[in-house]
Amino acid sequence: MKRASYYIIGLGNPGKEYEHTRHNAGRNAVLLFVKECDLPPFEENKKLQALTNEGGIGKTRIQAILPETFVNKSGTTAKNLRIKNKKQIAESVVVAHDDLDLPIGTIKIVKNRGSAGHKGVESVMRALGTRDFIRVRIGIAKSAHLKKSQSEEAVLKIVIGRVSPDDTNLLKKGIKKAAAALRTIAESGVERAMNEWN
Repeated sequence: MKRASYYIIGLGNPGKEYEHTRHNAGRNAVLLFVKECDLPPFEENKKLQALTNEGGIGKTRIQAILPETFVNKSGTTAKNLRIKNKKQIAESVVVAHDDLDLPIGTIKIVKNRGSAGHKGVESVMRALGTRDFIRVRIGIAKSAHLKKSQSEEAVLKIVIGRVSPDDTNLLKKGIKKAAAALRTIAESGVERAMNEWN
């Protein structure tokens, strides 16, 4: 059997002030995944404008990637990946990101879906020239009333604003689930992960 390999990209903003915001759920999930799987530490990769590492989980080769650009410029990193064709993108690129359409603390794994207005995901889609890749969506909506139809300013306040203690606990739960789902993808493949986590 051919050795599988994944490029696992965690979307988020670099810098201390954004560390624990909702918008960094994807980045934090990838950090946790790397830590729990005992993968090598991150190093600066100037070509990708990202922190990256490379390691293995069983027979699967993993490159974990944290873009060092702001979320909506994440495509800058994606476009410099060494990927041959669209088939390889569909099978090997995994993007973990926050999602305003899902309740906080929940996750969903999807393939070949629209961005639903997420600027970071849109940036990656433009860079790769396709939307056909794997995404681990991490819910950040704190109530049923929160919709992206709100003004951009209101949405921004939510995604990079302070998180209440109750929501912090729920957000951590979602990040933990996402890290575990990434591990399932690495160990058993996407279909298995979708069955287990969706």
